[in-house]
Amino acid sequence: MALRYLTTTVINSRLSHYKAPLLNPNPKPHHLFASYFSTSFLITKTPKKHRKKHKKKPSPRTNPVQHDSNLIPHFEAVLRRDVAVRFVTKSKDYLSKQPEHVLLLDDAGKLHRELGFPRGRKVLRSVLRHPLLFQTYRHHDGKIWFGFTDFMETLIQEEREIMDSMESDRVTIVRKLLMMSAKKRIPLSKLYHCRSLFGIPEDFRDRVSKYPNYFRIEVEDDGRRVLELVNWDPLLAVSALEREFMVDEDKVKKAFKFPVKHGKSLDLEVEDERKLNLLNTLPLVSPYSDGCKFDLWTLEAEKYRVGVLHEFLSLTLEKRASIHHIVEFKEEFSLTKHTYQMLLKQPRTFYLAGTEMNWVVFLRDAYGDDGMLINKDPQVIFNEKLYRYADMHEMELGSDIVNK
Repeated sequence: MALRYLTTTVINSRLSHYKAPLLNPNPKPHHLFASYFSTSFLITKTPKKHRKKHKKKPSPRTNPVQHDSNLIPHFEAVLRRDVAVRFVTKSKDYLSKQPEHVLLLDDAGKLHRELGFPRGRKVLRSVLRHPLLFQTYRHHDGKIWFGFTDFMETLIQEEREIMDSMESDRVTIVRKLLMMSAKKRIPLSKLYHCRSLFGIPEDFRDRVSKYPNYFRIEVEDDGRRVLELVNWDPLLAVSALEREFMVDEDKVKKAFKFPVKHGKSLDLEVEDERKLNLLNTLPLVSPYSDGCKFDLWTLEAEKYRVGVLHEFLSLTLEKRASIHHIVEFKEEFSLTKHTYQMLLKQPRTFYLAGTEMNWVVFLRDAYGDDGMLINKDPQVIFNEKLYRYADMHEMELGSDIVNK
């Protein structure tokens, strides 16, 4: 009460000297009350945690291919692993082509796409995450460089030896790809871009000259080098699906489904409808037949395209491929823009993971119930070992070698 009385007295004494005409009999000049009353406690903006969240518009870039109820965790986990080791795989390939296997750190910071680290991040952060594989050092000029550790150099040499030992198998893969292609020819640049998918060595373009009975290189008018097939081998023109048919006919019959369109008036029983669809499914069209001769939207053409993708995946190291790999060979394999929808219609054989814009297709039968590849190529075994070392710290190396 005393404070209120004192405040009122001070205000009245000041008002007595205020000479301006007063329209309000009880004026309250703002400059007099500013120091006594504050509005800072008022909430003029809704706190972020209380704001209404707006749902993002659906986008093929973010929409998952599979509904939550259809997800297969071990396939989705493979994609997450790919993201985690992207820096290791891309940097390994890039540094392997550099003199002395080293790169100036300042230059590396501008190569986020080539080295596989996130845009806007410092490359040093990714380098330090893998101390067994990469290291930094200061040159006599005072600049910092990064490259492979001695241990990583031994792994690189081991991989070269695997590539050399598997050269014959890789040549067979390329021959089969050429035999499937529309004109029995594929640009060397496309094979090079997808080399890791098939385990093809970096210098495959130079090794081609060792096999004149299989390959011939032609240079087109625009300077593009194209690999052509020299001799057709009927023994190679047998797909993995055809070999499987000889072993387990029922399994292959259930692999694909090409339903017959019919009116509801037929009122077919489930078993009768299955038999009708089976007649439509078989016989399958060999992926080594000439795909150009089929009318684009016929059943035979779709069977051919499904067979081509099945054989294509069976030739890959991990029996899977991304949309980017598949699009690379779109012309050679007579594929259409509806490949995504076509694969979705065959869930018994193919599993699509990722998003609608960046999906990966898996060959389901190539994986066990535990999510592991049934048959592992030596290159796949090496890659898995590399990924394991990528997550290790130096003090763990000794125990890992003992347990191998």
